[in-house]
Amino acid sequence: MKRIFLFVITNLAVLLVLSITLRILGVDRMLDAEGGGIDFNSLLIMSGVIGFGGSLISLAMSKWSAKRMTGAVVIEQPSDPTERWLVETVRRQAELVGIGMPEVAIYDAPDVNAFATGMNRNDALVAVSSGLLQSMHKDEIEGVLAHEISHVANGDMVTLALIQGVVNTFVIFLSRIIGHFVDRVIFKTERDHGPAFLITTIVAQMVLGILASMIVMWFSRQREFRADAGGARLAGRNKMIAALERLKQRHEPTQLPERLAAFGISGGEGGLKSLFMSHPPLEVRIAALRAMS
Repeated sequence: MKRIFLFVITNLAVLLVLSITLRILGVDRMLDAEGGGIDFNSLLIMSGVIGFGGSLISLAMSKWSAKRMTGAVVIEQPSDPTERWLVETVRRQAELVGIGMPEVAIYDAPDVNAFATGMNRNDALVAVSSGLLQSMHKDEIEGVLAHEISHVANGDMVTLALIQGVVNTFVIFLSRIIGHFVDRVIFKTERDHGPAFLITTIVAQMVLGILASMIVMWFSRQREFRADAGGARLAGRNKMIAALERLKQRHEPTQLPERLAAFGISGGEGGLKSLFMSHPPLEVRIAALRAMS
């Protein structure tokens, strides 16, 4: 409940800030001067500001929110050999791919998982769960870290945020056009908008949002194959395969917050798997690695 509450509150706060900004800029109206037709330029600007603004603000807040939602503690000074090895492994891999040293953190969770986040590939965060450290051998952990470092090096967080911004823009734009059409054609409102516009827009935005999430999740799944391949090049294909095999053996529902699930190593398998999964099935990822030349 805490992660759902934080997710909802963050998005409501972003929406409020963007709405106030649009009002100040004078681009919050979608109707023309006569109040009868749509001003498509204003609507597109409003949709773009909200669509990209929401995803980019979430990206900018990603490290801060990730630490608070998972309780991840950054390793400032390693307190034991495990933490020392963890930091040095990340440092070595970061140097190999030419990125700045990420912050390395551990969060307390029984599930075997890890994630990377941050808006800058030279100022990222790589975090692993306590369950992963307790359940995996060092070679397997090295494969997991290589996978996350590859995400950072590939700029996957920024790419996914931009894709989310594009689909958000279209969802907001199209939902308001649908709401306007229903309000004018079915309910015969002649000027401004009636209650039907608000209700229809909300329903349309929910439906279009579900369809848009399929697109985002498809890109996420392709990105996972690329990160697996990068992890295999960094740590060795056998270590990457071993890490995924271990995940498959100990597969549990991920406890990562919803906003971080797409950046985790294992991902979830709920819902309509082929359309809404942020990660491909583990057996498919393992087969892809085995087929690498």
